[in-house]
Amino acid sequence: MAINLQKGQRVDLTKGNPGLSKIMVGLGWDPVQQNKGGGLFGSLFGGGSGGANVDCDASVLMLDENGKVKGNSDVIYFGNLKSRDGSIQHTGDNLTGDGAGDDEQIFVELSRVPAAVHKLVFIVNIYDAVKRKQHFGMIQNAFIRIVNPSSNETLLHYNLTDNYNGMTSLIVGELYRHGQEWKFGAIGSGTSAGSLGEVVKSYS
Repeated sequence: MAINLQKGQRVDLTKGNPGLSKIMVGLGWDPVQQNKGGGLFGSLFGGGSGGANVDCDASVLMLDENGKVKGNSDVIYFGNLKSRDGSIQHTGDNLTGDGAGDDEQIFVELSRVPAAVHKLVFIVNIYDAVKRKQHFGMIQNAFIRIVNPSSNETLLHYNLTDNYNGMTSLIVGELYRHGQEWKFGAIGSGTSAGSLGEVVKSYS
């Protein structure tokens, strides 16, 4: 039975699931339904001429004990799908967010995450947001969930329900060490960082 989290909640992940060493982190979102007649949203979502889909990208930042990203190889995203140590594997980019279920998935082998990494921060940002004049007010039904891939059981689920109008990136949640265990925190905070690079800069 999945635990449904509220913003700000923190829960034990591995303590209540002994033997859990590999997880799948699924992130999902949908474009807000545009007006069939085109108009403003029609042109934003491709219903008009030259419109562009809102392309959201999920990423993971590997942070040290001071909450810092050491280098570019500690940022896992569509341009760097696997961490150097092999503990994190991103399955690739989804350009539209259409359809039900996860839009992007990231596999984490908790037992292989290097001891120097204390926290994994999950980010979703809009590709080319500033140029395309897009923001998270154009996205709905955003969520993060953690699944045990060996049983396909969803362990944790967090729906991001705040108003993210004008925001171009979301700090969705974080996995962090607590002694020998791993915990998960539901963050759900939006920022106006215009790119993943800008988000990373705030952690370096």
